[in-house]
Amino acid sequence: MASAPAPIRVGLIGYGYAGKTFHAPLIRAVPALDLRVVGSRDPAKVRSDLPGMTVIAEPAAVAASDDVDLVVIASPNDTHAPLARLALQAGKHVVVDKPFTLDLAEARDLVALARRRGRMLSVFHNRRWDSDYLTVRAAIAEGRVGKVRHVESHFDRFRPQVRDRWREGAGPGGGIWYDLGPHLVDQALQLFGLPDRITANLARLRQGALSDDWAHVVLDYPDLRVVLQASMLVAGGSPRFLVHGEAGSLVKQRLDIQEQQLLAGLAPGAPGWGEDPDGVAIHDGTGAVTHAPAVAGDQRHYYAGVARQVAQGTIDHTAALEALQVMACIEAALISARTGTSVAPPLTPEERDPSGLAGDGAASPHA
Repeated sequence: MASAPAPIRVGLIGYGYAGKTFHAPLIRAVPALDLRVVGSRDPAKVRSDLPGMTVIAEPAAVAASDDVDLVVIASPNDTHAPLARLALQAGKHVVVDKPFTLDLAEARDLVALARRRGRMLSVFHNRRWDSDYLTVRAAIAEGRVGKVRHVESHFDRFRPQVRDRWREGAGPGGGIWYDLGPHLVDQALQLFGLPDRITANLARLRQGALSDDWAHVVLDYPDLRVVLQASMLVAGGSPRFLVHGEAGSLVKQRLDIQEQQLLAGLAPGAPGWGEDPDGVAIHDGTGAVTHAPAVAGDQRHYYAGVARQVAQGTIDHTAALEALQVMACIEAALISARTGTSVAPPLTPEERDPSGLAGDGAASPHA
């Protein structure tokens, strides 16, 4: 009888909000993954949550560790590209928290390096497994509102005080568009593909804001408009999704609950995990409203997919190329906001249709 394959050894760089709240619990919830090393300069913080965990202060040492097969990078945004490069050069598979990089040029360099080394490179677009997105995707696919013509996707918070944290600072990679924009863009691309043009307005609305804390971005398609909205000054009243089509409208009010469950200490997969009591309301234009239950969310599927990809040995580069497309839209929005113009995502024809490029890498243990 064949023995089960050994778990994939994981090194996590960064134990701030993303590493502690999302990555560590989700990694530990996937049996095929074994979190072996955490890169942090606060070993007491790590070991209070993960007793006995090996903690290494220097991120580069985690990236090159012989005890690691997969490196997960959850450090500040301006470190994503250099640490991912180190890990790929050391022959590791790599997961990068969003945003992938600070600009499209860095993203292209990393995708090319991963393909040369035959290593998996993926960006943590965990919001593909959120209940709100899954519910809306299913309703669109079922034709609940007919041909979709207008979508609004809101990711809003109420944090009126500017906090002393790098995500809200003036440094590279700070601001709400780098923080929440990748989730909004990735979900839109998954639903509708690449837009023709992007028009963006970014602003600092809170007193003392050092980086953008409000974003309004419109994706133009031939017969569809998608509005992406993020703000730090919304205490309530904005639906998570509005979908208007030729047969009616759909409203999804609330955000997925998994982040709040993780913050409350609930283990991924525990009873009630990802269950969303807020379904969708579907308006048919006559005043009639029907309701449909929400699809449960489960972000464990992200890391389960990563584990399968690493274990199977043949690397499909689709995830990296999709992340490249997201970065192109992030960059187009930044250019648009700066210039006051509409900007096409700056991608080559091959990058726009990467189907012929996705599966050309084989993962060799000696790459």
